[in-house]
Amino acid sequence: MKCVAIIQARLGSTRLPGKVLLPLAGKPMIARVVERARRVPGLDEVVVATTDLPVDDPLVDCLAMLGVATCRGSEADVLDRYYQAAMVAHADVVVRITADCPLLSPRVSGRVLAELLAHRDLCDYASNAQVRTFPRGLDTEAFTFPALARAHAEAHTPAEREHVTPYLYRSGKFRLRDVADSLDHSDLRWTVDTPADFELVRRIYEALAPDNPAFEYEEVLELLSRYPDWSDLNRDVPQKALGE
Repeated sequence: MKCVAIIQARLGSTRLPGKVLLPLAGKPMIARVVERARRVPGLDEVVVATTDLPVDDPLVDCLAMLGVATCRGSEADVLDRYYQAAMVAHADVVVRITADCPLLSPRVSGRVLAELLAHRDLCDYASNAQVRTFPRGLDTEAFTFPALARAHAEAHTPAEREHVTPYLYRSGKFRLRDVADSLDHSDLRWTVDTPADFELVRRIYEALAPDNPAFEYEEVLELLSRYPDWSDLNRDVPQKALGE
């Protein structure tokens, strides 16, 4: 089975435009996300799905220099972008990652993929984001291509098309599995959607990446235990709701 990570990315984000090209310890944020995705055990390929708008040309150019394949499509219909990217990559299994997660944990994402593969005869979709115990920003979803194809054919609402997977976990037509941690750190926000989010991630990268660019989830937790005020930087940032 070919397992492909598809990272959705664009430059036209509303709360922090151009965020995926902002520098983190000397590299664009999208490069950091790709590096981490490439370390997820069990993956065969990483593809970035972006828009066909001219504003995203610099992103495509950056990814070309990194040797990352891209697939371009509708800005609003991200579900179609995923479907087309999966078709081009001949994916049997898709791992969904978003470009605003530069602290993505290869080990945690690998757990999600392994959960799907271990139960592939009884599971269409696995995630660590439905039962949330990990920090927001480690979110990973894995699903089969037949499940993606069915969602692509049957999902019709704007929110279902824009957010890719709601039809998979809300329609009741798919078999789901959750991946949870033994400790609950769901109160932590490690995704990047605002300047405050980026400042937190920037500090983490400046502290850890120079000596250990492959730092993992537990090392970030340990760092924040030494600097607890850092988590206050974005603690009050509201998460955008589906469809917002």
